[in-house]
Amino acid sequence: MSSGNPIPQPSPPPTPRASSIQPDQTLEASAITSAAVGYTPISHLPIDLFVQKRHQDLKRGELTFTDSSGNLVFRVDGNCSKSTPRPRRLLLDDSGNPIFSIFPCDGRWQGFKGESEECKDLVFRVQRTYFSLLTTELEVFLLDENWGGSTSDFKIRGCPFQRSSTIYKGNSIIAETSLLYKLRKVIVGRRRFKLTIFPGFVDHALIAALVVIYFDGRK
Repeated sequence: MSSGNPIPQPSPPPTPRASSIQPDQTLEASAITSAAVGYTPISHLPIDLFVQKRHQDLKRGELTFTDSSGNLVFRVDGNCSKSTPRPRRLLLDDSGNPIFSIFPCDGRWQGFKGESEECKDLVFRVQRTYFSLLTTELEVFLLDENWGGSTSDFKIRGCPFQRSSTIYKGNSIIAETSLLYKLRKVIVGRRRFKLTIFPGFVDHALIAALVVIYFDGRK
């Protein structure tokens, strides 16, 4: 005879949560879709790098780009190599890997991939379009793979002596350099200055290369 108490029923199995990864999508493929391969994520805040010349630990012709914590981001080696006796600037990453080889020649510059100087590895060329005591302007051309043509992609205007420059892409400002100020006073002279890269432009190495070119040969 029943005691009147209900017989416990087994709980239904929990409904599995839907995965954000589709059945035919691997973890690796999912990661690739969330970030473009080969590019740093686009920051929504300006990024400041600090450029330094004439540091006691630097060789002649070298330049460093560090972040706000003092970590090395890029380094520029200004020495010639045995295989390349003509003057050049080699932009390196924080591990010493070459990113661009920059060759100056009479108000013009060419930038190649890595340590190359072959035509097939030419990435950009720069030419000076205006020069005066207080103002210098440069025009930057990115070259396509087939050498089918080139377009003026960037312009740089400013005063190298004051470490002041603005880099434009069309009518938009993508980066600028300035001296370090505190209460409207320069605090470290011209040996160290700031590079600000604005949100939306991910190729920071290219910006660093253009800054190297703009201040090339300036004390």
